[in-house]
Amino acid sequence: MNNKIEEFKNYIKNKKVAVLGIGISNTPLIKYLYSLGAKITAFDKNTEEKLGLMLKQLSGLDIKYVLGEDYLKGLQEGFDIIFRTPGMRFDLPELVEACRNGAQLTSEMEVFFNLCPAQIFGITGSDGKTTTTTLIYKMLEQQGFKCWLGGNIGTPLLDRVEEIRETDKVVLELSSFQLHTMKKSADIAVITNLSPNHLDVHKSMEEYTEAKKNIFKHKQDGKVILNYDNLITREIAKEVKGETIFFSRINNLEEGACLKGSKLVYRKNWKETEIVDISDIIIPGVHNIENYLAAAAAVIDFVSPETIAKVTSSFTGVEHRIELVRELNGVKYYNDSIASSPSRTTAGLNSFNQKVILIAGGKDKNIPYDSIGPVIAEKVKVLILIGATAPKIEQALKEEIQRSGKGADIPIIKCSTYEEVVKKAYEISKPGDIVILSPASTSFDMFRNFEERGNTFKALVNKL
Repeated sequence: MNNKIEEFKNYIKNKKVAVLGIGISNTPLIKYLYSLGAKITAFDKNTEEKLGLMLKQLSGLDIKYVLGEDYLKGLQEGFDIIFRTPGMRFDLPELVEACRNGAQLTSEMEVFFNLCPAQIFGITGSDGKTTTTTLIYKMLEQQGFKCWLGGNIGTPLLDRVEEIRETDKVVLELSSFQLHTMKKSADIAVITNLSPNHLDVHKSMEEYTEAKKNIFKHKQDGKVILNYDNLITREIAKEVKGETIFFSRINNLEEGACLKGSKLVYRKNWKETEIVDISDIIIPGVHNIENYLAAAAAVIDFVSPETIAKVTSSFTGVEHRIELVRELNGVKYYNDSIASSPSRTTAGLNSFNQKVILIAGGKDKNIPYDSIGPVIAEKVKVLILIGATAPKIEQALKEEIQRSGKGADIPIIKCSTYEEVVKKAYEISKPGDIVILSPASTSFDMFRNFEERGNTFKALVNKL
């Protein structure tokens, strides 16, 4: 038995524990803590009716519930430990007061980092996290390692930590919300890129960036993979205490992962290793070349070039990421629901060599949209808008028209439902066209998450 796990078990037994949020990641957490003898109160702002399925999974457990809009007031009862859900700020008045009264604030991921006996590969960034995480996992697994996939992708791992061995590899996609209060860092950390994101939760771009840095800043001897082409991540390298490895799609690096013609190569100590030809990469878009560069740099000490090549020739991408839904009457429909920021939609549009019919808009994250104007003017033939960010996206295009004169002929169609969006796209499209849902915004105005948004879009397209 891992000594740290044994200590945690002894520590948590009979403790008064608050778990904030009864969702996908916290439901297994509640079950695990309950099995260790913790006295649990589960909190959620949703009602019992809305939580139906989640509460069913917890039926039979002797736990207390505090539900509804004022649920955080229940923290005044006094708790030993509070598990914060990702996306909840650590400095909410109720949490600050509870900690002042002696509670310890933590999260499922923080405890997992403390207990995990295996080497952790942590991946974060504004765009490309999930694809890069999946590539790293598949490359390590293909090489023969016992691997565990978790964080924002895969399944919660804390309740399975006793099954993980020192020789295993753990691959975690980590959001800024999970990293915000992290006091431990990954053994091998990857930051794909950084651009304004989640400023509806983070108070500033500086705070968002600082949260991301926690993936490496608490490790003295780790390895950190950074994007040389991104100015923010290049600057971050100055703060790395361990080894820094850069990757670049644009620059010819003396050391690190980069392109040599059409070849992805890795250079270190004056030795060059050819990894794969980019023509073998199945998933479209130059941003996916960057994802492969990042993944290769992360696994190169553990995985052979031949293994990377095997994954490259078979990996068809992750759902909701420039996913081909169907071709109907010569029109291709793509689901890029993961694109919840302007930079992500820009990457999606740049994946195509022709102008597309773009469906965009959703909930506002309080981030700037000016950067999306030029790419819409260049890459879009018809713009279909929906949601709260529709005016921002329209304004970005208008400003680009004023600045350069480009995009003035792009029709703008405004819709209020996804049924209407898909119907309009079907009506205006012609053989040879591409229709892509790439919202540049979060899904939370109409959906629980980007997966539900993407699945709704796919279902409507498949009904046509």
